Amino acid sequence: MLKRQLNNYFKLDEHKTTIRTEIIAGITTFLTMAYIIFVNPNVLAQAGMDQGAVFVATCLAAAIGTLIMGAWANYPVALAPGMGLNAFFTYTVVLGMGKTWEVALGAVFLSGVAFFLLSVFRIREWIINSIPMSLRLGIAAGIGLFLAIIALQNAGIVVGHPATLLTIGDLSQPAALYTLAGFFAITALSYLRVTGAVMIGILGVTIVAIALGHSEFGGIVSMPPSMAPVLFNLDIAGALEVGMISVIFAFLFVDLFDTAGTLVGVAQRGGLLDENGKLPRLNRALMADSTATMSGALLGTSSTTSYIESASGIAAGGRTGLTAVVVCILFLISLFFAPLAGSIPVYATSGALLYVAVLMCGSLAYANWDDVSDAAPVLIAALAMPLTYSIANGIALGFISYTAIKLLSGRREDLNAAVVVLSILFALKFLFLD
Repeated sequence: MLKRQLNNYFKLDEHKTTIRTEIIAGITTFLTMAYIIFVNPNVLAQAGMDQGAVFVATCLAAAIGTLIMGAWANYPVALAPGMGLNAFFTYTVVLGMGKTWEVALGAVFLSGVAFFLLSVFRIREWIINSIPMSLRLGIAAGIGLFLAIIALQNAGIVVGHPATLLTIGDLSQPAALYTLAGFFAITALSYLRVTGAVMIGILGVTIVAIALGHSEFGGIVSMPPSMAPVLFNLDIAGALEVGMISVIFAFLFVDLFDTAGTLVGVAQRGGLLDENGKLPRLNRALMADSTATMSGALLGTSSTTSYIESASGIAAGGRTGLTAVVVCILFLISLFFAPLAGSIPVYATSGALLYVAVLMCGSLAYANWDDVSDAAPVLIAALAMPLTYSIANGIALGFISYTAIKLLSGRREDLNAAVVVLSILFALKFLFLD
């Protein structure tokens, strides 16, 4: 009975998937993004917030957003507080501008409200659907390259250098070796069509690392900390000051285009686009994201957004919202098994992210390389994301270059109002707001 109900609700047969595959995909997605439940509290704690309370808020915000995305929008996309957004919250708004974290939470909530209204009136849907296919391909590849640089950096394979900005790290270190071993294993298992290859690679590296003493087993169960220090402690009135308008816009801007890039990239990889190359039920996905941001602010965490790590679940076979529902359940379980979830080291997921990067960069094969006016913006969008460490910057530079090149090439028919308007706004932002 339950199997038939799940099949009918999530349309598993229509998407050519099974309950088992969706569960494996959900576990895989969770394992690649579980680091956020530990990293986010550490980042926001530097803004003066209670670390234990933020831990609970992070898990609940992720669970709420992911549940809506899965059960209502039926997409295998997970949500959680965004890494770039939490850094902006702490280092720019609180430490840089001197605002309280309560005011910053108020700004996050207002950005979520604006986000929700844009979704209700389908303005965001119109914006995303207006993105030319060439830019969508560049965005998908850029997210892949962005995942790659994150994975290589986390593993210490790529490190900073004062002269060349980047250079190779010490490959003899355990983190680098484990990442490469995980990547090699996942890639080989995937080639051999082993179901759950990504999850097997992550768990395998974790077990070996613990057995060899390179990672600690943190225990199993602990009770969730109290949420009282941050729950409903946002200052909306303070966030309505004139000086906070740019902050609200920044939260909205980054969340808008990080989500757009993630949805486009993940859908492209998972074959979830319709015959016209557009996302069905897009408005539901956008409203899930905005609702998660508002809920997260009320609970006590920075902006919640769709996660590019969802691509790992797609790679494991996830195609419906059942994958996201599994992720939601695991976030709720994490409230009571925080020490166990924390036993998975960062380098255990780095190999998986690097593998997913390979898959997502495959979108470059579909770009029209014979038309340089299409190809150039694709490459700029793709390269800008890892090199500026920002999905939003990559999208912006892709739009600007697409519009400028098409105009100078006499190809005005390839442009639409949304692309032109956004290109102008992006250019003004770089010229006057950065």
